[in-house]
Amino acid sequence: MTEPAQKLRIDKWLWHARFFKTRSLAAKVVSGGKLRVNGQPIAKPAYAVSIEDVLTFPQSDHVRVIKVLAMGERRGPAPEAQLLYSDLDPPKPREAAAQVPRFEGKGRPTKKDRRALQQTRSDLLE
Repeated sequence: MTEPAQKLRIDKWLWHARFFKTRSLAAKVVSGGKLRVNGQPIAKPAYAVSIEDVLTFPQSDHVRVIKVLAMGERRGPAPEAQLLYSDLDPPKPREAAAQVPRFEGKGRPTKKDRRALQQTRSDLLE
């Protein structure tokens, strides 16, 4: 006989794979209707996910597309968790922190520059 397909609750799997810090956060994303399994929206955290399923969900400012490779026994360290999935659309690396606007490329404006800037702003408001 063949072994039945291994399945695990979607919120528990997302937590095991370390996409969310707590299981309740994973359940909140699922119950909010923000997760899709193989293109179908899922609204129940008890939905059973299996190997080869493709998950699509938002995480911070990225939309993650993940293929389930294994179920996992526990929430282990990050290297162990990364073996549970393959990232089909890895998030783009973040750009360097937004540059602090500089005053005409010279750095911080002087007192004279600030007065001139305030004067031009007040002229625009009138």
